[in-house]
Amino acid sequence: MFRSRSKDEQAATAKVTADQPQQPRDPQAPKGRPTPKRSDSQSQRRSRAHTPTNRKDATKAQREARRTDMARQREAMASGDERYLPVRDKGPVRRFARDYVDSRWAVAEFFLPMAVVILVLTMIRVPSIQSIALLLWLVIIVLIVIDSALIWVRLGKLLQERFPNENLKGVKPYAVMRTLQMRRLRLPKPQVKRGEKP
Repeated sequence: MFRSRSKDEQAATAKVTADQPQQPRDPQAPKGRPTPKRSDSQSQRRSRAHTPTNRKDATKAQREARRTDMARQREAMASGDERYLPVRDKGPVRRFARDYVDSRWAVAEFFLPMAVVILVLTMIRVPSIQSIALLLWLVIIVLIVIDSALIWVRLGKLLQERFPNENLKGVKPYAVMRTLQMRRLRLPKPQVKRGEKP
């Protein structure tokens, strides 16, 4: 009962354990392998990705991760890669809204250049030119409101036709806000040319 096993039995059990794939061990089961040397286990521990032990290292690691994420998002904004876009710009519905805005001319995208012109005109001390500048302000604002309302209504109809089962909350304001930016300054960059159908 308490005799030692023969060499043949030991060799057979060693062969069986070598053939078995590595599986997570039950904590109650015997180990079945020799304890590794301390130097080996320490080198394995160092080779694994370790979590930062203090707050300073953790903050540094977070900052690096955030920097790589932001760089990825910037590249995605330039190329239109859906995988790395911010949540606000992701999805086929938002992409369609962007393409709809980018494929047409909008009055609002000329607001900034016109504002500079009007500002220069108001600085001239001639009353007739100043009154023309004020009239131009009024005309530009009315045109922007009308154009934005048309975009809101037309885009709403197209979205209902193309994406009847999707969540359309916030898509129309997203598109109208995009019209306020000049085309070359828009992010994500326009993926369609003017006149193309989205």
